[in-house]
Amino acid sequence: MRLEGRKAILGVTGSIAAYKACDVLRGLQEEGAEVRVVMTAAAQELVRPTVFRSLSGSAVLTGLFVDPEGEDLKHIALTEWADLVLVAPATGNLIGKVASGIADDLLSTVIMAADCPTLFAPGMDFRMWLNPVVQGNVRKLEALGYRFCGPVEGRLASGAVGAGRMADPRDIVDAAAQLLARTDEGRGLKVLITAGPTREFIDPVRFISNPSSGRMGIAMAEAAAETGAEVCLVLGPTELKPRAAVETVRVRTAEEMRQAVMDHMAPAGIVIGVAAVADFAPVETAETKLPRAEGDLTLTLRPTKDIMAEVGAAKGDKVLVGFAAEAGEGSERAKGKLEAKNLDLIVLNDVTEPGSGFEVDTNRVTLIRRDGSAESLPQMPKTDLARRIWREILIMVRSRQAG
Repeated sequence: MRLEGRKAILGVTGSIAAYKACDVLRGLQEEGAEVRVVMTAAAQELVRPTVFRSLSGSAVLTGLFVDPEGEDLKHIALTEWADLVLVAPATGNLIGKVASGIADDLLSTVIMAADCPTLFAPGMDFRMWLNPVVQGNVRKLEALGYRFCGPVEGRLASGAVGAGRMADPRDIVDAAAQLLARTDEGRGLKVLITAGPTREFIDPVRFISNPSSGRMGIAMAEAAAETGAEVCLVLGPTELKPRAAVETVRVRTAEEMRQAVMDHMAPAGIVIGVAAVADFAPVETAETKLPRAEGDLTLTLRPTKDIMAEVGAAKGDKVLVGFAAEAGEGSERAKGKLEAKNLDLIVLNDVTEPGSGFEVDTNRVTLIRRDGSAESLPQMPKTDLARRIWREILIMVRSRQAG
């Protein structure tokens, strides 16, 4: 049991998915966790507290000052007791309150006082989930170290189909177990990761680039660091930065990224190329800003050096993983890249597919392995996907060590 001896606070909010929290509770218990349930007033309109009391064997906590049995409730003591706060489902309202520092009921107060990991499993209408305010609150909380599991695409209470459905209770329990797992699977491993775009300058203020935000590569760095791996992240121009303890080397151009990779490659046993490196760069970069003029401007471009191909040529016993961003069906092109660059695994995604690719928090990919096998994964948050890919890499590493 992965959570044996661990203590979890399960927060339940007023989403129609509140009834699924019963399955989350059961799953936590089956993994060995001791669980106390905290419900908001809206959640109690959907599921009676007696249901959770029967399942948990403990009083359900609903009031800020007094619990249902009349005992004084000290929320500070409750958070000191807990190893994890899990909110499933988490409404947009609760997410917004925490992001804004509002603690006006027991659950938001517990979250605010907790110094243990907090995991949100959002459940709401897809329009609400996609609202820029909600997305901004999620990004703010992620930047502060809060974790999210889901939501996923599916049929919602309204009958519509879209992203907003609470993740499957089993996946939520699995995410909680991973978050609390006392693991050092990656300890002793040295990992080099590239992330973000590059900028190829036409003049000092104009450049050729792409929409990559660096989210996927940063998520990979964090996933590896969570397991104790020593990570060096070569990061192109982006406002994002990793939350985990990761050595970060900032670069701008494809050549700067290549040079940083060459400088840090020797000690790395694993190299993961997530960066969206420009394939072409101007032959010449003007020293001063080019003046606006009538008529066309012709640029002569040269191909940039293929960083992962260069790493693959000097592979040795390293594990190499590449990412292939394609527009449309690109499995054959991805397989070709895997062979040409001497990779062990390539992660293929269609950047034109909704909810996948650049500048979004989710991705849907296909893992193509060296032996020719392929596995298509469902759309999921990039943080969850990064952990899934990292587990795949660890399996490869263990297999080599065993062989």
